[in-house]
Amino acid sequence: MSKSRLLVLASAGLLPAVLLLPLGGCAGTGHHFDYPKAHKGNVVDVYHGVEVADPYRWLENPDSPESQAWIKAENQVTFDFLNSIDARSAIRERITELWDYEKRGMPKEEGGRFFYSKNDGLQNQSVLYVADSLNAAPRVLLDPNKLSDDGTVALSGTAVNDNGQLLAYGVSSGGSDWEEWHVRDVNSARDLSDVIKWVKFSGASWTKDGKGFFYSRYDAPDPSKELQEANYYQKLYYHVLGTPQSDDILVYHRPDQKEWGFGGGVTDDGRYLVINVWKGTDRRNLVFYKDLQFSAGSTLDNIRNAPVVELINEFEAAYSPIANRGTTFWIRTDKDAPRSRIISIDLSNPSPANWKEIVPQNEDVLEGANIVGGKLFATYMKDAHNVIRVFTPEGRSLGEVELPGLGSAGGFGGKWDEKETFYAFSSFSDPGTIFRYDVNSGDSSIWFRPRVDFDPDRYVTRQIFYQSKDGTRVPMFITHKKGLELNGNNPTILYGYGGFDISLTPFFRVNNLVWMEMGGVFAVPNLRGGGEYGKEWHEAGMKLKKQNVFDDFIAAAEWLIDNGYTRPAKLAISGASNGGLLVGAAMTQRPDLFGAALPAVGVMDMLRFEQFTIGWAWTSDYGSVKNEDEFKALYAYSPLQNIKRGTRYPATLITTADHDDRVVPAHSFKFAATLQEAHRGDNPVLIRIETRAGHGAGKPTSKRIEEAADQLAFLTAVLRMDVDPAALGWNQPRVANAAR
Repeated sequence: MSKSRLLVLASAGLLPAVLLLPLGGCAGTGHHFDYPKAHKGNVVDVYHGVEVADPYRWLENPDSPESQAWIKAENQVTFDFLNSIDARSAIRERITELWDYEKRGMPKEEGGRFFYSKNDGLQNQSVLYVADSLNAAPRVLLDPNKLSDDGTVALSGTAVNDNGQLLAYGVSSGGSDWEEWHVRDVNSARDLSDVIKWVKFSGASWTKDGKGFFYSRYDAPDPSKELQEANYYQKLYYHVLGTPQSDDILVYHRPDQKEWGFGGGVTDDGRYLVINVWKGTDRRNLVFYKDLQFSAGSTLDNIRNAPVVELINEFEAAYSPIANRGTTFWIRTDKDAPRSRIISIDLSNPSPANWKEIVPQNEDVLEGANIVGGKLFATYMKDAHNVIRVFTPEGRSLGEVELPGLGSAGGFGGKWDEKETFYAFSSFSDPGTIFRYDVNSGDSSIWFRPRVDFDPDRYVTRQIFYQSKDGTRVPMFITHKKGLELNGNNPTILYGYGGFDISLTPFFRVNNLVWMEMGGVFAVPNLRGGGEYGKEWHEAGMKLKKQNVFDDFIAAAEWLIDNGYTRPAKLAISGASNGGLLVGAAMTQRPDLFGAALPAVGVMDMLRFEQFTIGWAWTSDYGSVKNEDEFKALYAYSPLQNIKRGTRYPATLITTADHDDRVVPAHSFKFAATLQEAHRGDNPVLIRIETRAGHGAGKPTSKRIEEAADQLAFLTAVLRMDVDPAALGWNQPRVANAAR
């Protein structure tokens, strides 16, 4: 945007008190531009006697005229710069080319039919298909691409009833966490009259008779604060097919516990409604149930009248029901086992003294389990990659499922009496092969293998272990082209997360392939705060110990530099959501260590995150400003409050979306405005604000490709990379993409 255009906006009251902060030529690009510096208000908050200024509080309202003008001006500056990068179009074309391959989801069988998603390659949203057998030609059951012109309405959840005749499905619009649920007749592929609104953080679970389903919702928000208002008092309902939502049965709620959420799931035998009671992102939970055969009356009578039994009624550990046989339930828990174990509980005698240990804790982390075909499949985490072990329901070992290599495996869903299951395996160079597993023989066969136009044998992944600041041993995956020269001059992306008990196992991304084709290194450390080594590893990166996460990340960067992979001027850091917080904290603590930063949809204001939507739920990991000791810890690393005037920060491209109601865009807006005002030097500090998009889930393929291309193009400019498409072979004829 030109300087004169900005002045016109300011004089018209659309961009109050906008100043123009000159930014010198960006190193290595020869680009010169001006970007807006927003006006500063006089808001000051007091926390435990400490005054904290918040001059850009007005940016918390993204819909105000002044915020809209600021957003438009920032995007103009950002895209002017991105448009000037010579390699941008070639990178976008190469990402698009590689992205154009068939992708499928794992099949799920109900009523003799198989349901799975499929994307032909570049469809904005994957399409849901149904087939009468795995060998039969599938037909389209639901195509979300037809629900909007721009691909921004996404399928957010599905539930098929027992006989495979009815599909309950949720859709979200513009990337919002809010969902609207509908019911579709599988035979006709047409919707029934049922509409369920104001659903968030919930699936659906049908009763055995197929007459209705359980779901959870919140009360309708204030229309003016739909994407910002805090979400409290979730309620569990039962919807009877063919009736209006206003008639839905309130199954359970707790007016005395505004932070409690409820997930209702019907057991495979149809007898029990199991209610998972959660509180924010805390892994500890409660388990309640209703006996749907409590009386001789109908299922509907029992839904209304059967008491809710509190099986687990203290938030002391995590409990995840696996399956049941009559009154006996198999449950995965970290009670007295920080790396988790499997126990059984008999509802007729549920005292903890009578619990039976089925699979004890071992040296690896038990991530999940299921019982299919009378065998128990347990997914373990071993040094940040997956191992699948098989047991009898009594706990006797039956060996392991042989996986193709070092990577991530998931699936093994199904019911007790089914004879086959499916699982997917992926790695940094494998986009995700889906296997069909015969439970009786233990044989795996390929059901679907995607074909991507690259040679995985040209790349290598190694896992190393390094020491963090306090001596903790931390693993890290490093992937790159074979034959890499350790000359300290390789452009490198260091990607991390480190929070909420989430593990980063090997994963496949097309944009990472393009990065490595250009000679880049991709490194992923498994930071504390994640779940790679169980409860203790997670807790070592929580609340007052959150700084350990940043120390681990910084130590990873130093290891890469010390071992000849890269140097600060060639090192970029990247992360999203909690990973965006990680990037923000690392770049403000060690601005000298990095050449570029890509914080995406990050939690940047650690003093106000709990004021918006579901932010209060993150206090289990972050702590709260309401507690003085936790406030001090938050204030010490909060990216927004730790930006220092006059500091030379790395070249930064912040990314967010105007409809993000998980981490509201105000975090990124205020961080960008503050960073632009404080930064000194020739590195660009930019923000890219996506429209009609949210936190990431359901983002259309077109928007995902554009954002990935812009991030890589930005890095090629600021890290001074030479990109020659012809030399890389990008302009060569390609083999047609097809599934093998």
